[in-house]
Amino acid sequence: MQMHDKLLQYIQASYHFNSAEIELIKEYFEPVEYSKNTVIEEEGNVPRYLYYIISGYLRLFHFDENGNEVTTHINCPPGFFTSYFNFINQTKSDENVECITDCELLRITKENLNKLTEESPSMKDFSISVFHQSINYNENRSKELSTLNAEQRYLKLIKNYPGIIQNVPIQYIASFLGMKPESLSRIRRKLIN
Repeated sequence: MQMHDKLLQYIQASYHFNSAEIELIKEYFEPVEYSKNTVIEEEGNVPRYLYYIISGYLRLFHFDENGNEVTTHINCPPGFFTSYFNFINQTKSDENVECITDCELLRITKENLNKLTEESPSMKDFSISVFHQSINYNENRSKELSTLNAEQRYLKLIKNYPGIIQNVPIQYIASFLGMKPESLSRIRRKLIN
């Protein structure tokens, strides 16, 4: 299966695209592959691309005032990934986008995304829905961090994304869940017993 076919399946699940629009999507989304531990967008720069994940895991992270890495988002494929707010507004991001595993991605620049949404009404509607999903995700995440305890956050994550444990190092998962790796190890031991 071609990389573009996976993207087309994903977007055509909710929206109808004619053959001209499909050709535009294939033209504007560029297939790329990265090896694990590659930072593909660096903090201090305007994010160049919006990525669609064919396979692999990525994370958004920044450094706190003590120089510790803080993971703010881990994808669970498929879906789109970037520092959304900065990509949309074309402003400098304070976050890095890193491939946790080897990744197969499709990427599009903001300029080409604008062209695509101008030329395809369905893509415009689809893009708006993707950004709404991103906003909802971030609101839910903030709520969970403030209302669920550490164990509840972990259980919810592995229930919704069982593959994450096999693919993502424990320190990234702990940081993403707002806890220290030792705390997460304690929770996991307790649940195993």
